[in-house]
Amino acid sequence: MVISIHLDSDTPLYEQLRNQIVIGIATGELAAEEKLPTVRQLAEDLGINTMTVNKAYSILKQEGYIVIDRRHGAKVSPRSTQTQDGSNHTAQLEEQLQLIIAQATIKGIDQSRFQALCSTIFAQMKYQH
Repeated sequence: MVISIHLDSDTPLYEQLRNQIVIGIATGELAAEEKLPTVRQLAEDLGINTMTVNKAYSILKQEGYIVIDRRHGAKVSPRSTQTQDGSNHTAQLEEQLQLIIAQATIKGIDQSRFQALCSTIFAQMKYQH
């Protein structure tokens, strides 16, 4: 998987990195139990600080997308771990969707166009139950 970050974006670098890894898992570009680059290697490849990568990996671990082992490094969590609902992911998703829908509405995107966009993007996701 090719990860690219945008230094001029308003989105923090750690968040960009986190988001791209989540999308990589959902689209199948990153397989369950696939080894991720070390913090140092990924930071070097992207030209960013190791603390930025470490923060992204920590968030991904907390959210259950990756597991980190001191001896074996970071790898994508097994699928069964990713689907466990230890916290209220639905409420968090609703909050995020509410903001996205509000932004779309303000930009003049109507419900049918928004739903079509959602369907197109959802179809690209390989990780579905």
